[in-house]
Amino acid sequence: MNILLWHVHGSWTTSFVQGKHRYLIPVNDARDEWGRGRARTFDWPATVEELPLGEIRDADVAIVQRPEELERVPKGVPVIYVEHNTPKGDVPSTRHPMAGRDDLVIAHVTDFNELMWDNGGTRTTVIEHGIVEPKARWTGEIGHLAVVTNEPVRRRRVTGTDLFPRFAQVAPLDVFGMGVEGLTGANVFEDLPQHRMHTEVARRRAYLHLCRWTSLGLSLIEAMQMGMPVIGLATTEAVVAVPPDAGVLDTRVSTLVEAAHWLLTDDAAAQSLGARARQVALARYGLDRFLADWDRLLEEETCASR
Repeated sequence: MNILLWHVHGSWTTSFVQGKHRYLIPVNDARDEWGRGRARTFDWPATVEELPLGEIRDADVAIVQRPEELERVPKGVPVIYVEHNTPKGDVPSTRHPMAGRDDLVIAHVTDFNELMWDNGGTRTTVIEHGIVEPKARWTGEIGHLAVVTNEPVRRRRVTGTDLFPRFAQVAPLDVFGMGVEGLTGANVFEDLPQHRMHTEVARRRAYLHLCRWTSLGLSLIEAMQMGMPVIGLATTEAVVAVPPDAGVLDTRVSTLVEAAHWLLTDDAAAQSLGARARQVALARYGLDRFLADWDRLLEEETCASR
């Protein structure tokens, strides 16, 4: 199957393109948001081809991730709209931009997202994340707390950046991601290649997930698959992804601060939570299940359009 999709979310796309299909990625000279082409910091297989959009004429289906992409999809090509995000604005009454349509299906990445968006009668499905298992394994040798987030200064309350100082009193915070410049009170590591970031994150004592309002971050799943104990806010899909024996989730920040103290000093507890986190994440967010779910949906949508 020939699949047209734009390079929008590098981490999600890295998993998606591991399948058995041919993946056609638009590219332009500027390599801007409409033509990034192949990833440069992720490992993508040779079945991913970058081509100018005008030369992509044999797509069987299009994966759309932004409303503006619809007008760029060749006529007659069936569309699956992937919604990565939680709604913004008047939640839970926010109407999805694809609401009320009968010419596509919305594929949400979490059940929480599907629940919170007003999909307006448009067909929906949920295909939970699946990731390429990181090669790194948790060692916890550095007594710091690891955070992986993008633009923590601009997105301050969304990413829980305002809570960082409370945890920095317990242990140094090491923040990995993009747009971390200007962040104070933490050690920042910007734009590391994925494999190097995994290696460094796995050396930290615990993974800190302080997002108030977000979809389920792939970095959280990666940390769990590496065997890291998790400390996080009990918000959105995190409460489903992290069971009680795999980490400490709560809406009371003081409880999470106490958990950080605990895991920094109790080796056995950290190892136990991390081992369970890895077991759970491999079972629920494995790549094989993810690709199988997508193959079923792709087959359904292309057959229906014939």
